[in-house]
Amino acid sequence: MRLTPLEPWIQSKISASPGRLLRPDLGAFQLERLRQTIRLAREKSRFYAGRLAHAPREISRLEDLALFPFTTPEDLRKEGPQLLCVSQGDIQRVVTLDTSGTTGEPKRIYFTAHDQELTIDFFQHGMSTFTTAGDRVMILLPHERPGSVGDLLAIGLDRLGAIPVRYGPVRDPQDALALMQAEKINVLVGAPVNVLTLARFYKVNKKAGWIKPGQVLLSTDHVPQAIVAALESIWGCTVYNHYGMTEMGLGGGVECQARHGYHLREADLYFEIVHPQTGQSVPVGEIGEIVFTTLTRQGMPLIRYRTGDLSRFILDQCPCGTILHTLEKVTRRLSGYVVIQNHPGSMSETALDNPALYMTDLDEALFPIPQLVNFSASLVTPHSNASQAKDRLEVKVSVLPNRTGGIASQTLLALDSIQVIRIARQTGLLDIQIQVQEFDIASAGSLLKRVIVRNLR
Repeated sequence: MRLTPLEPWIQSKISASPGRLLRPDLGAFQLERLRQTIRLAREKSRFYAGRLAHAPREISRLEDLALFPFTTPEDLRKEGPQLLCVSQGDIQRVVTLDTSGTTGEPKRIYFTAHDQELTIDFFQHGMSTFTTAGDRVMILLPHERPGSVGDLLAIGLDRLGAIPVRYGPVRDPQDALALMQAEKINVLVGAPVNVLTLARFYKVNKKAGWIKPGQVLLSTDHVPQAIVAALESIWGCTVYNHYGMTEMGLGGGVECQARHGYHLREADLYFEIVHPQTGQSVPVGEIGEIVFTTLTRQGMPLIRYRTGDLSRFILDQCPCGTILHTLEKVTRRLSGYVVIQNHPGSMSETALDNPALYMTDLDEALFPIPQLVNFSASLVTPHSNASQAKDRLEVKVSVLPNRTGGIASQTLLALDSIQVIRIARQTGLLDIQIQVQEFDIASAGSLLKRVIVRNLR
């Protein structure tokens, strides 16, 4: 089992002593970088000058960071430019995030050339986990604009000696498959639903001699195990999972060959796990909300940014032998669920104790259907609060052309495998409406994080 390439990369970044990276050396580096980041934010950012007014002036250990206030997505929406520590002229790239399920002002994240160089460096070394010089890598991510995720990934691959083939999100699977064959692609990078669509079109259209990728990296959204299983079954490939968000600088961590969890770019980001309600740090190994602080960002440093993602640090050492933290695969978000009204137990003290329905529950139930390439879901709640009023789960499934037969019954059976849905239907609290359509460009997988939408009618 090969050691994650992130460890020697981080060792070189922090100028640690020769030999293997030591946790005390990394901790000392992180502490000094946290001090520098806090000083920079206080002196240069109007937002943090006010937000940190009552925080400690200095920290003497990593744990002292817990004494500082959080930064939230709402802060980015409302205060955006006030978080900057450089002039607007020093900003090379601004990313606007119109997140699905979010209303109001979008978030804008600002990056200097230095900040984007950090991302390229991470992409180069992270991709080396499963990519070598000469590999032909098809990038199914936005790449047209300089500084976009696909553009930075392509630059990182160039430095690795691999050959990036820029394509973008899959809208026309037949066109993407033709390019994959023409370019002899052996590595794919893309969003989970996008790549699944390509694989399922491959399965029904494949011809003798067609090549298939040996390595696949999934990114931009949580990765259902059902999609991993489908890709590995169709292509016989190995699927890796990347964790990141634009606020992190697009990259946060990536699985090693053990695929035991994400190893994190700990020289650029400091991670914490906190209790979602209290904000207090949780013991290592317990699930909580992921919070990160940038250590090397110049344009828009973020201090204790709340991601809304739920995970934990894995206690057991990764089989690859690294001393880096291993973050368990992210499958749920604080805002990524709905609660069926009047469901038994729906009056629990906290939302997370309720019989919640998560998008990941639907993913794991529906994506094993071989003909299905995508779906959307919304929970419709009547305006009436009467005890007899029913919620309605509306599911629209997109399937391969000429494969619609029997899909509605398969979808209903799969939905009933989810306990919260089955109980709600058995107790007369939930109706289900299923709409089946053939795949078209309009129903192609979105790169936005997929959520269950709640509607009032």
